[in-house]
Amino acid sequence: MGKIDTIIFDFGGVLIDWNPAYVYLKEFRGDTKEMSHFLEHICSWEWNENQDAGYPLQQATEERVIMFPEHERLIRMYYGRWKDMLGYEHTETVEILKQLKEKGEHKLLGLTNWSHETFPVALERFDFLSWFDGIIVSGTEKMKKPDPRIYQLALERYNIKAENAVFIDDKKENIEAAKNEGIHGIYFRSAMRLKKELEDIDVL
Repeated sequence: MGKIDTIIFDFGGVLIDWNPAYVYLKEFRGDTKEMSHFLEHICSWEWNENQDAGYPLQQATEERVIMFPEHERLIRMYYGRWKDMLGYEHTETVEILKQLKEKGEHKLLGLTNWSHETFPVALERFDFLSWFDGIIVSGTEKMKKPDPRIYQLALERYNIKAENAVFIDDKKENIEAAKNEGIHGIYFRSAMRLKKELEDIDVL
């Protein structure tokens, strides 16, 4: 591993909390079993990830309504009330980001799987997103992690040497994909562990 000069952050699950349950738990009157069935089989994680790759939200919604007309109101709520699913910032991780920003020794980048249609909401809500030197949003690029092309895009666009970069993400498959491109990966489990791992490679 070369001397680290670039740190790349995932957003959801690392710096920002997002959960459809913030909306749907109330709609299902606290019935977690019924809510889970809806989020696993109707407005599923895989379905939402398709929009993270750039698929239009309106089109995705209409197609799902045709498939499950009996759930039309709840389906339209998914992106209609998306702002309410966007929770809080992970303050301890944001503090690490702040320390890195104040230290000023590393290029700070974001690499996130996120719909380009909803990402402006996050930009408006979370001031710390302005601390980054650049952000790659999967929906804008029409590709998402763990597609190797999105890592290659980050390296090329921001003139990064893979061996000098570290990537932080809360999904193992995304970390493995980064490693396959020669980028050092840190699997995020907690802010405390992240801080220790960054200290171990002389970043903090």
